[in-house]
Amino acid sequence: MPELIILLLFMVAAGIVAVEIKDLLASVIALGAVGFTVAIGFIVLQAPDLAIVQIVIEILAVVFFVAVILKTTHVDSTIGRPYKGADIFTFIIFGVFALAFLYVGVRFLLINSSAGFEIAQHYIKHGLTETGAVNRVAAVILDYRALDTLGEATVLFTAVIGVLAVLRLEGRKK
Repeated sequence: MPELIILLLFMVAAGIVAVEIKDLLASVIALGAVGFTVAIGFIVLQAPDLAIVQIVIEILAVVFFVAVILKTTHVDSTIGRPYKGADIFTFIIFGVFALAFLYVGVRFLLINSSAGFEIAQHYIKHGLTETGAVNRVAAVILDYRALDTLGEATVLFTAVIGVLAVLRLEGRKK
């Protein structure tokens, strides 16, 4: 699976950028790139439900981090500073990885667009007899993938509780 290797290389590169870059907002964006790459990896591995949860959590995390940075940071150290050669080189490398990643992802999706049809056909043919549920979507979510759905609901619930706890703490300070 060469596409997974490219995804892993992109995640490592974005992780290094997130750790090494001095600007906090750029670091959050690079960290978000790592999370969205994980979501695309889930899509490549044919787990779209996990990808949806990863995307939701990643959006919440990036918005939360940006809000905290904007609320706590008063001076932007990058305003008025010209880009150095190392900055431009990092942007170019990051852009090349992003374009290669996009190319491989789109190519993989076009080639393997019918990969999940066998499983879907099994759910359609045997869903009523195996689960007793007339609604096929409910049968898949609550019977075939019940533990997975429980894990996703737990992740979403934990994220919401974490955000509410931080917002409540911020409200108490005011």
